[in-house]
Amino acid sequence: MAVDAACSGNPGVMEFRGVIADTGTEVFHRGPFVQGTNNIGEFLALVLGLAYIKKYNLNWVIYTDSVTALAWVRQKRCKTKIEWNASNQDLFFMVRKAEMWLHDNTWTTPIYKWDTKAWGEIPADFGRK
Repeated sequence: MAVDAACSGNPGVMEFRGVIADTGTEVFHRGPFVQGTNNIGEFLALVLGLAYIKKYNLNWVIYTDSVTALAWVRQKRCKTKIEWNASNQDLFFMVRKAEMWLHDNTWTTPIYKWDTKAWGEIPADFGRK
């Protein structure tokens, strides 16, 4: 599985998704969310990917192009500095739920950093660059 996020602005309108890496078939897609960030989207995509793989007992790996999301998942905490408010509370609740999932679960799914220079854009890319 490959995961990625896209955000127009920082903060801005954000969405994220996971796809089967070799076919591009979308497994999940969430958003758009207002007042999100790309890093939050990358984090949520990675956690949702882990949860999906665990739920369906799949023998998959996950690719992400986000060093920040990898670090936040290892730390089991979304370390964004975004201000949470009424307009982005749905995103805030999703982040808290993801952090709780990380604390309450274990996983064996390997997570790899996508090498964009060598392999091109990650298959989950939204193509908005």
